[in-house]
Amino acid sequence: MTCTCVTLVVGALSLLILYLLKTCTYWKRRGIPTAKGILPLLGHTLPLLTVRSSYLDLTIKLYEDFKNRSMVGFYKFTNPVLLVREPHLVKTVLQTNFSSFHDNSVTVIPDVDPLLATNPFFCNGDAWVSGRKRLTWAFSSMRLKILFVAVSGVCKKFQDFLDRRLKSSDKYEVELKYLFSKFTGEVVANAGFGIEGHCFDDESHPMAFDRIGDEIFKPNAITAISQTIVFFLPTLNHILRVNLFPKPLEKLFRSLVDESLEVRKKDTTPRNDFLQLMADLEKTNDEKLSKDALAAHMASLYADGFETSSITLSFIGYQLAAHKDVQEKLRAEVQSTIAKHGSQLTFEGLKEMKYMDQVMDESQRCFSAIGTMSKRCTAEFELEGSDGLRCRVKPGTEIAIPVWSLHHDPEHWPDPEVFDPDRFSEDRKQDIPKMTFLPFGEGPRMCVGMRMALLQLKACLASLLNNYRLELSPKTQLPLKLSPAYFLSAPVGGLWVYISKL
Repeated sequence: MTCTCVTLVVGALSLLILYLLKTCTYWKRRGIPTAKGILPLLGHTLPLLTVRSSYLDLTIKLYEDFKNRSMVGFYKFTNPVLLVREPHLVKTVLQTNFSSFHDNSVTVIPDVDPLLATNPFFCNGDAWVSGRKRLTWAFSSMRLKILFVAVSGVCKKFQDFLDRRLKSSDKYEVELKYLFSKFTGEVVANAGFGIEGHCFDDESHPMAFDRIGDEIFKPNAITAISQTIVFFLPTLNHILRVNLFPKPLEKLFRSLVDESLEVRKKDTTPRNDFLQLMADLEKTNDEKLSKDALAAHMASLYADGFETSSITLSFIGYQLAAHKDVQEKLRAEVQSTIAKHGSQLTFEGLKEMKYMDQVMDESQRCFSAIGTMSKRCTAEFELEGSDGLRCRVKPGTEIAIPVWSLHHDPEHWPDPEVFDPDRFSEDRKQDIPKMTFLPFGEGPRMCVGMRMALLQLKACLASLLNNYRLELSPKTQLPLKLSPAYFLSAPVGGLWVYISKL
């Protein structure tokens, strides 16, 4: 009996060793250069599990360590991942051969995260096609003009909030993510549900839209572990069933949809909000949207429109505070455009602010909200780099696209660490290599909410610069260092500024 047990143990260990050798040599056997430091079972993810560094840190290091190679392999636990370094390979994956790489690598379990499961970022196949079609319809130029009515109302609330803070002091010291989360949270509430978001209340409110998502978006060890399980351990998550969208928040969004629909049954006055657009879509396409589908769309609007937009605004605000010449030039454009449109902030006026587009683009180049994109191979395809390296990618293999590194590569951007909005001027932006600027992705799966995001970014910045001045506070820790405890870009210590009236 003992001899049999020993034989079984030895046999099991031998099989485990063979399995580990096979998985850890996946890229070597295919002739693909591989990152050093592979650990059995963990691959290259130990620093992520211990929250000593982030996935972004890992991809930056790989990009720098293999400067002369077109692609490099690494391992998320036992799963092989291929990082592509060259813009033409990025174009192949995102655009030219989209049919072979049409899925994002991150998925959620439908019965664990039912509201996020229909988000175009997380879903695939027919669900992605139908979800994207609805959002594309909702964010057309004509319908954005409808939503702008609600966004401009939020701008007025934003100004009132700042004016109240400046009544008793010449300067208001504030952390930008905290401030801009109030703006984007109120936009989601007003332009999404057509309800009050309570983000600018002087007293804390339990339903404030800038606080209800803290459990998802606040960088800490708990969110880091949850995100690691969902993003890097999908197999384990089928056992642990960790969700990104907490059940209380899911319940809240369902109840908000129910309440809003009941109100609209009694009051048939058309609203300038996203929920109204979804109702109009039902009539236009003769397509009945269930309450579950509506709640899912509203959750998507919150997840996409609240967090990434407030992060983007924070970095733009930081750059403006750090570069007073850029701030003054942008202010001049904002004020002259507003004056031209009868001293009102208008939808048409925002479209005319071209220097603002340059400032926003350059800020997103320097600090994009998402530093790495990941796609999944769906049909076997051979990638070939300019160095002659070839890789026949198998279905299921993850492809990592190093957005941050492409944005900071001196081969593509002269003096990449310098903040220079003129890179995106009409006479210079044509020289930017394709697929080296990816703040919203590219190709068919490019961020469907981009136009809505840009609308609220421009409206917020125009309102701010038309009335106030920004300067850096000593509380901002320079040079900026991003937190490893969050999958989006979050600077350690925050971005602190002083705001004063003009």
